[in-house]
Amino acid sequence: MLKSVRSLPIRREGVLLGLLLALLLWVSGTNLGVWESRSSGSSYNDFLDVADSRQGGDLEQWRVRLPWHTKSKRVPQTNVVHHVPGWTIFDNLYVLNGTVYVVTDEPETVPSRETMTSTAIRIANGAEAVKARLPTDREMRIVSTEEAGELFGPAIEIIDGITWLVNDPPQFITHYYHWSAELFFGFWRTYSSLDPSIPTTGRTPLPSLRRIWFAHTDSDHWRDYAHMNEWVLRSTFPSLTSEYLNDWDERAELGRPFILDRVIFSDRAAAMHGQGFLSTDRIAAEAFELPGSLHWWSTIRNNVIKFAGLDEDVYAGITDSPVITYISRQEWGRRMLRNEDHERLVKELYALRDEHGYEVNIVSMDKLSRVEQIRLAARTTIMMGVHGNGLTSLIWMKPTARSAVIEFFYPGGFAHDYEYTARSLGMMYYGVWDNKTFTSAELPHVAYPEGFQGNSIPVDGSAIAKLCRERLSIKSE
Repeated sequence: MLKSVRSLPIRREGVLLGLLLALLLWVSGTNLGVWESRSSGSSYNDFLDVADSRQGGDLEQWRVRLPWHTKSKRVPQTNVVHHVPGWTIFDNLYVLNGTVYVVTDEPETVPSRETMTSTAIRIANGAEAVKARLPTDREMRIVSTEEAGELFGPAIEIIDGITWLVNDPPQFITHYYHWSAELFFGFWRTYSSLDPSIPTTGRTPLPSLRRIWFAHTDSDHWRDYAHMNEWVLRSTFPSLTSEYLNDWDERAELGRPFILDRVIFSDRAAAMHGQGFLSTDRIAAEAFELPGSLHWWSTIRNNVIKFAGLDEDVYAGITDSPVITYISRQEWGRRMLRNEDHERLVKELYALRDEHGYEVNIVSMDKLSRVEQIRLAARTTIMMGVHGNGLTSLIWMKPTARSAVIEFFYPGGFAHDYEYTARSLGMMYYGVWDNKTFTSAELPHVAYPEGFQGNSIPVDGSAIAKLCRERLSIKSE
């Protein structure tokens, strides 16, 4: 009977095995690369100066400085990736002494300066106010690579990753609607244009926003009174850092140039030069001229409602019991329905509940917590109310064939705010003048007649109930 015998390695195999083990040990103890937020084709990668820090035998590489004197005397040029008035994505944008620099040897390819930036003073009406907002060389300069080399010296500090630079005064930022449904709305529509195939899940390969710079706003004047602004920002980008006016000034006082890896640069006054703004009064309208997915907002919505404790797929759609939410302003003291019309509307909505089994909510948003507001909106099929900040919650609704926004105005009055927002998200919109309705296809002119801000706004509750029945009778997506 033969026994199996394990053969011993010959000398040559032993040497090869030893060399292989040594190679594996060397590789495991070495950092072979630095994660880049940009593609390997980044125009300044070949210039990088890497600072090494050894702790415990590990090598960490920091992208901190860009010296062009080592390999090339040409300064990396700025690339305008996407642009519409008020919204620009830059690669390699420079900042020195509080001034933004676009470096290019082809200045004719750069958009006009007034459509990119402004003096960021308070927005006011009139020709003189418009003139005062026009940018000068103090705000932005467009320079050649040769001029940049002379201005910046032999090296520059790197701000890597994705930065959102908000070049606005605090005038509109401190309002929930103007922040979440206009400024933040426009920012994400601009940035998401780099991924026009975002699915309903909101998943995207786009790198997360690393930081936000409020160049003209201090840390006390970007939050709204209900503290919804910070909820939206922090729930979407939990690792985000923020810098404010004093930080911007501190960087300027350093007297050192910085290069920003990739920047979404937004400017309200610059957006006001665009045709989209002129037709809607919404600065975010300009961003919709860029390529984009039908589901562009799903990334933000899903993050926010998950932070509020809901599953991203929750909504009252075709197969779920519909949810009607009436946002009441009857205790607000301004812009309210006539009491008798409010009571009739509530009665009609409850009749729908009793007859069809719909869920009906009559709420004052200021009485709900932030979590409660977001959870309710995310489940809502039809949202209605008098023109006002509470309707901002429509941005957390999920667009479906049934979903709709119904906005009550004093007869003859109209403002684009919530119509534009609903339309941008792909939801049906109805404006209401008592018993008359209009849609996005047949909008009246913007008007603020006497009574617009008053407390005697009429609405026909039976007409609203009929409208709800019609929307909720839709059987398929």
